[in-house]
Amino acid sequence: MASTKPARSKGGASARSMSGSARRSGRQGRGSAEMNQEQRRGRMHAPDAISLLRADHREVESLFAQFETTSSSARKGEIAQKICDALTVHATIEEEIFYPQARDTLKRAGEEMLDEAEVEHEGIKWRVELLQKMKPQDDLFDAEVTVLKEYVDHHVKEEERKIFPRLRLAGFDNERVGEELAARKQELTGEPVKEEPSLLERGLRALTGGSPAASPPE
Repeated sequence: MASTKPARSKGGASARSMSGSARRSGRQGRGSAEMNQEQRRGRMHAPDAISLLRADHREVESLFAQFETTSSSARKGEIAQKICDALTVHATIEEEIFYPQARDTLKRAGEEMLDEAEVEHEGIKWRVELLQKMKPQDDLFDAEVTVLKEYVDHHVKEEERKIFPRLRLAGFDNERVGEELAARKQELTGEPVKEEPSLLERGLRALTGGSPAASPPE
């Protein structure tokens, strides 16, 4: 008897094709979900706007303190340059991103405060330009740094005591603006912006002498 091969079922081929498509679709779905998870994780690592700006303030305060405790002219020159660089970047991200967003949130209620803040920026940038033209050996170099510190101290107090609290009460989009500030700051400095450590992390680092191994994993 002649053997006959069973005819291939079109339905079976179609089912296998659909199964393959489903597997590919599943892989793509998982890949998309993983990418979205990575994107969310990346956003979570960006500090909010007010935390980022406060961290900038603390960084500059630390640099001024280092300047005051050193007697080396070379070291003073290095620290003064770091101060100028940090203030320039800080002013740039505030003027390009933070102040416009703050004006949009506070409307007329914030006009006077933000106008004053921007005028203070002009004074700080002018003093930065003067300082950058000087050398640590110049007679008035230390005095110029001291006056710049006074300008910055006043500006920081105005922001942290008046502008930041008003923004929190007004429903400012702190997280989104923080992402924009962090991205722009990274463009300007070439370095990623790290999230400010939590109180728990700071406590652990203090107890362990700042050992990175003791910090909670990211």
